[in-house]
Amino acid sequence: MRDRPDTTVTETSSPTLQFAMSLDRYSNTLRPRASSILRLRSHTLKCMPSSGHKPTMPTDAPFSLRDLQSLIDAMYSRKDEARGVEGTFMWLMEEIGELAAALRDDTPHDELAAEFADVLAWLATIANVAGVDLQQAVIAKYGRGCPGCGQMVCTCSDAEKP
Repeated sequence: MRDRPDTTVTETSSPTLQFAMSLDRYSNTLRPRASSILRLRSHTLKCMPSSGHKPTMPTDAPFSLRDLQSLIDAMYSRKDEARGVEGTFMWLMEEIGELAAALRDDTPHDELAAEFADVLAWLATIANVAGVDLQQAVIAKYGRGCPGCGQMVCTCSDAEKP
């Protein structure tokens, strides 16, 4: 691996993407990938020397599904790609099982929240491996209302899926 200066990326529209890119630089794995869910063309990035510390995610900034996928991509893409969709799906199912147990067992709120976060992270992981932009998919399917009745507040009968 070639030596390069430690850098932190600053970004004008997404602090979470800034963190993801900083993490990627921190781990010396920044590489362009045509198949990556990380779509940088819509962001203005510039590199600046960092203080040399491990990046941390901003906790007070807006956080989109695209930001989540970028974060997961930066942290785990090499492992995820090697595991593939089938292996990743099995991990997602394990996390869903852990969430089901936590919901059933009167788990403390902070532990329950961590299980929800795990399920969401593994969903983002499998979407990355499959090349699906979750934010775009959710907007396409639910952005105009319930897919069943077309209303913003669902009026489908309880017997219907939505």
